[in-house]
Amino acid sequence: MIDFLRGMVVHTELEYVVMDVRDVGYRVFTPNPYALAAKEEPVQLFIHHHVREDAIQLFGFMTRDEQWLFRRLLEVSGIGPKVALGIMAGGKPETIAAAIQQENITFLTKLPGIGKKTAQRMILDLKEKLGGTDGLWTATAIEEVSSPAVMGGGASWAAAREALGGLGYRDAELDRAWHDIKDKVTGSESPDALMKLALQQLFQG
Repeated sequence: MIDFLRGMVVHTELEYVVMDVRDVGYRVFTPNPYALAAKEEPVQLFIHHHVREDAIQLFGFMTRDEQWLFRRLLEVSGIGPKVALGIMAGGKPETIAAAIQQENITFLTKLPGIGKKTAQRMILDLKEKLGGTDGLWTATAIEEVSSPAVMGGGASWAAAREALGGLGYRDAELDRAWHDIKDKVTGSESPDALMKLALQQLFQG
């Protein structure tokens, strides 16, 4: 079982990166591939090794907290690895955990792929499990759940903006791109979806 990988990111797609680990290329699905694309040094990703009848997939995260929360999400009925990955892309792990503890249905249903019934199952299945984990949930995270910026999709744009900055785009370019796409944004988009919209705008000049 693979617990973590350390190596260079040699290829990036919308949902995954390819890591060169001692001359072996590993395809690793990760919440924000573009945040890793511009790194010029080896990166370490904590891995969830997912095995099913027709596929073996690797899901990678920058921290142990993210890895732990991803695995807890998979315990919820109706949430598979791709939906769980979308949830992880939709907010910080401590903010997602705080929303579950607060039973904040409004916030949870803004995460990609999550409807009201799934949000209720997340609360029912995970609220007690999240209470005893050190380091994940803080007063700051609880405040962020109710923040207008988060509720309006600001967390996803913040993550997308950081990743785009890592690709070399300047703040002024990103501000213009956001100005042009914000009217198309509903608030439920993942960082990857916002990156795609912004890149389309940036390519148009």
